[in-house]
Amino acid sequence: MASDLSNIFKDELSNTLEQLLSKSSQVETVHELNFEEYSSSQVIEATVIFDFKDISSTWKFYIPTISATKFEYLMLGGMGDLKEHIDDEITDAVNEIISNICGSFCTSVNAQGFSDVSSLKSVVKSSVILEGEVLSSKKNIYEFTISLDEDKLPIIICFDERILPYISSITGGKVEILSNDLVEETIIDKVDDKSPLNTTNMNMPKNLELLYNVKLKLSVRLGTKIVLLKDVLSWDIGEIIELEQMVNEPLEILVNGIKIGEGEAVIVEGKFGLKIKNIGNDNFKLNQIGM
Repeated sequence: MASDLSNIFKDELSNTLEQLLSKSSQVETVHELNFEEYSSSQVIEATVIFDFKDISSTWKFYIPTISATKFEYLMLGGMGDLKEHIDDEITDAVNEIISNICGSFCTSVNAQGFSDVSSLKSVVKSSVILEGEVLSSKKNIYEFTISLDEDKLPIIICFDERILPYISSITGGKVEILSNDLVEETIIDKVDDKSPLNTTNMNMPKNLELLYNVKLKLSVRLGTKIVLLKDVLSWDIGEIIELEQMVNEPLEILVNGIKIGEGEAVIVEGKFGLKIKNIGNDNFKLNQIGM
């Protein structure tokens, strides 16, 4: 059966809101929507496309006025007055929140190594303000109640049929979770004999095995920037230094200070990790890394 991504999504939903809004966040309940509660309210509809393997799935996020106004207020640090109605500024804030939620969800799923869900990616296609009565015509629509300290705020999501097998815990179905051993076996089975990961087929001198236990310093470079000495001398606690690296660009993998590949940051059991996207090249030599 399909891997169940429900808990991963709920975790990333609450974690991302906590990071962006600086409030303790938790998904308290998930249930099918009673649309009558929002018939007289406005909602922000954000359409998100998820792609993995040969599947393309469309999710529609609906953020009611009570949640949307609070989200923007908290993103601004709780400064000013809490708005009563949705406007373009609130829509932009909600769009950023949803984009971050979906991006974190994709990163977390990809780090799990599921055999049936790989290279998951998302893109927010559109965000519009609609009347709440639009919810009455939707199927597979669920309300997530989010606790933000003392507040209980709803986030409504409409799933298409393609993704339902992968969120069976949310929809109330049952799913067989792939064990870690099975995932590892599946990944190994997919490695082609000609893959550079298969070291038994690499044309290396036998004596090279003597160096296998040599320790090398691995580091990951977030970004670089050339600065003037006078700027460095003026820095103080709280100073923000803007790097040249864009947030969507891969991170550089360095061994003994030499770049050998690129990757993306992931979270592994509460710690930072790195998923390798590119490694080595035809000109790569061991003497380049100080051996």
